[in-house]
Amino acid sequence: MFAGKSLHLSFQARLQAQSFGKDFVWGVALAAQQNEGAHNIDGRGLSIWDVFARRQGKIKGGHKPSAACDFYYRYKDDLLLVKALGFKAFRFSIAWPRILPDGTGKVNKEGIAYYHRLIDECLALGIEPYVTLYHWDLPYELEKEGGWTSYRMVRWFSRFATICAEEYGSKVKHWIVLNEPMGFTSLGYMLGKHAPGRIGLDNFYPAIHNAVMCQAEGGRILRDLVPNAHIGTTFSCSEVIPFSDKEEDVQAANRMDVLLNRLFIEPALGRGYPKDDFRFLERLELHNKAWKYTDRMRFNFDFIGLQNYFPLVVRYNPFIPVVNASEVKAVTRKVPHTAMGWEINGGSFYRIIKKFWLYGGVKELYITESGAAFKDEVVNGTVNDESRIAYFQEYLQAMLKAKQEGVNIKGYFAWTLMDNFEWSEGYKARFGLVHVDFKTQLRTIKNSGYWFRDFLK
Repeated sequence: MFAGKSLHLSFQARLQAQSFGKDFVWGVALAAQQNEGAHNIDGRGLSIWDVFARRQGKIKGGHKPSAACDFYYRYKDDLLLVKALGFKAFRFSIAWPRILPDGTGKVNKEGIAYYHRLIDECLALGIEPYVTLYHWDLPYELEKEGGWTSYRMVRWFSRFATICAEEYGSKVKHWIVLNEPMGFTSLGYMLGKHAPGRIGLDNFYPAIHNAVMCQAEGGRILRDLVPNAHIGTTFSCSEVIPFSDKEEDVQAANRMDVLLNRLFIEPALGRGYPKDDFRFLERLELHNKAWKYTDRMRFNFDFIGLQNYFPLVVRYNPFIPVVNASEVKAVTRKVPHTAMGWEINGGSFYRIIKKFWLYGGVKELYITESGAAFKDEVVNGTVNDESRIAYFQEYLQAMLKAKQEGVNIKGYFAWTLMDNFEWSEGYKARFGLVHVDFKTQLRTIKNSGYWFRDFLK
């Protein structure tokens, strides 16, 4: 079910979709765990998020992803929304526990068939599928065997990647291996804020290394099995800014930059871990004997996906272990911010794009996620989210500037199509271009969705 009405907005004359070129890819993104629901339907196994959400106090409001947006059943209508808003590409992920309920072993035929139907529907509507292999929904059965800390992780992931490549490679040409490895390793295996809720460096070290190995091995599997595949992986990234010009704040920012922006891309580029700029990483290399695997950590990706939501201002803090740094929040600094307290800063977005491009060795960049959460409400059938429209205008202008200066940026995917299960935030944080009433599953196109529709005409 859809609700809403037409909206026409004028934009700055200099900000037009045509300014990015006729071949620029405009898409919208979502993830299986956050949208599909049907968590125990048609043979799907449990994911780490299904189990984590049962733990009291882990998800705001006690929310669970069991039903989410019911995308499993409503995908045809939701893809019509993608088309109606003018997007030509759709990024989604394949739920590992829907394909392999136990993580390995028997393949679930119903799960295989579901993604064939989803991909076929995209193609029938003239929407290009961009498929993410891993978007945080590890099968719980594998977590019981160690999950991302297990020495068997590369073997497990390779089988999953192989099945997906063989099944869908004739239809799907655009592939993303991992979604934000720093996100799921740090929040899930060191800080305990995300699934599976583990804490400590003894979990973090092997999780990092196994993710680095899987992102490269996944790329090699796709290269071998999918003719003419266009292969990338995505990184969360934030410009890290020292709170002051004091040396201790500058060094704190440098350490955070290594972890947040450099830890996963540099091994992919064949440089190994950036341990020379943060001695802490020597322990990572020693723990995993990583010097043996430098070549295996490397893969020549066709593109790198960047997912930027906010800059990070940090100051020296001796009481924070390892990094000796803490965030100075946007609310404290009284700068524009989203409902989640994330700073809105198009200039920072521009600078982080330039930073990754200047690495060298990166052929193409895509913005594979970009968006903002605000406190959206439906009033008389309308969601007036002018703050989100202003956000997109500012960030697209920054991206255009980078492109005009020579950055080979090929596409932009708005996060997200519709409000969904936002991890530990539950259903409270709304990022969608489409509002979802989670009691009735009614969809209402927000004014920002209509803005994109008009912008893309």
